[in-house]
Amino acid sequence: MVAKISIGNSLYGALNYNGEKINKERGRVLDTNKIFNDGSGTVDIRRAYEDFMRWIPTSSRTERPMMHISLNPHPDDRLSDTDFTRLAHDYMQMMGFADMPYLIVKHEDIDRHHVHIVALRVGTDGRCISDRNNFYKNKKVCRELEQKYGLKVAEREKITPDMPIRKIDPDGDLKRQVANTVKMVGMRYKFQTLGEYNAILSLYNVKCEPADGRVNGREYHGLVYFVTDDDGKVIANPFKASRLGKFAGREAIEGRFGRAKERIDLAPTKRTVAEVLAAATGKDDFVAKLKEKHIDVVFRYTDNGRIYGATFIDHNTMSVLNGSRLGKEFSANALNERFNNPQVQATNGIPVLDTPVVVQESEQNAETHSDTRSQSGNTNSPSDGHHQSATSNSVTDYGDNDFSLPGLDLFQPGMAVNPDEEEFRRRMQRKKKSSRKRFRP
Repeated sequence: MVAKISIGNSLYGALNYNGEKINKERGRVLDTNKIFNDGSGTVDIRRAYEDFMRWIPTSSRTERPMMHISLNPHPDDRLSDTDFTRLAHDYMQMMGFADMPYLIVKHEDIDRHHVHIVALRVGTDGRCISDRNNFYKNKKVCRELEQKYGLKVAEREKITPDMPIRKIDPDGDLKRQVANTVKMVGMRYKFQTLGEYNAILSLYNVKCEPADGRVNGREYHGLVYFVTDDDGKVIANPFKASRLGKFAGREAIEGRFGRAKERIDLAPTKRTVAEVLAAATGKDDFVAKLKEKHIDVVFRYTDNGRIYGATFIDHNTMSVLNGSRLGKEFSANALNERFNNPQVQATNGIPVLDTPVVVQESEQNAETHSDTRSQSGNTNSPSDGHHQSATSNSVTDYGDNDFSLPGLDLFQPGMAVNPDEEEFRRRMQRKKKSSRKRFRP
């Protein structure tokens, strides 16, 4: 069994999280301690919150007065509701939390059923229960409970350098999968902007967006992560970075941006892409030949098939590079002219390429969202670690805000220029200038 203890200051948030599971018929209250329980398996969040608050003395100075604990038996273990209830009470007793008010909720949103416990960590005297050596104590208690209940030994999944990164399984534990994907991508790949970060995440059906705003007069700047399907459509509620771990937070990701600038070597990727582009007979051939070289390219399209974004993911050097970083001839506009504008190609003496146009996103959306907003693509990720490129895109807003980010010089003139292209480029550059004031990737 794996037990995870999180401490925090949002008691209502923890109750609301479990209440949502119950409301969606994916969970139910098993039991409570010193908190009202009507035996129906449901919870009145407001009343539960008031019950908890009655146990917190006004003199307490503890900034994080609550605990959110999850008990996760091995997937092969099958426990009844009675077993889960006894297991939770025994765990609280052995950890020294038996006298604290707490609520036990069983979650059934994934095949591996588990329980969550919302509890206070502040006594009636205002003192906080010490969490010293909790890590070792927690592990010892789990081993003892495994023996008592005949459970299989379960450990947290350890991430190793050779562990493949897989696409999100919609039927699995989404939070754990997203956390593992974000952690492994951050450990292995080098990227310098949120757009490049999203390009590599999109291979595994994950996307990230900034979340800026004010709550109770306090300004916050964070990140939220979404699970998508193969078409880039969001299929689950977003996860705040704080729920995944510090490695997923804005500070950690921006730190990776800065460190990557000193570590990335453009030359190998540029040389390979240039050789493939020179020999490619069309866009599909270009994508296929790059894949043979272990390089994925993520294209983003407007509604009329225009390429407005191109990002190269080099699995050899573990680098994620926007096309314009490699050079003007690899920018989105240049690649669009080469693959999607045969009339201009013909007038410039470039062989006409018979490549189908993929219709994905409206021109209006392309102007409204910057290059860093939408990276999710239609991808396949075989177990050998080689990936197929993303060829589709969908933009989903988080709340009512438009979290646009500055672009990556995607709209430079390419191998040829026409009035429509110039007007499109000018509009997007105006958008980039205004978005820089909000957030610089």
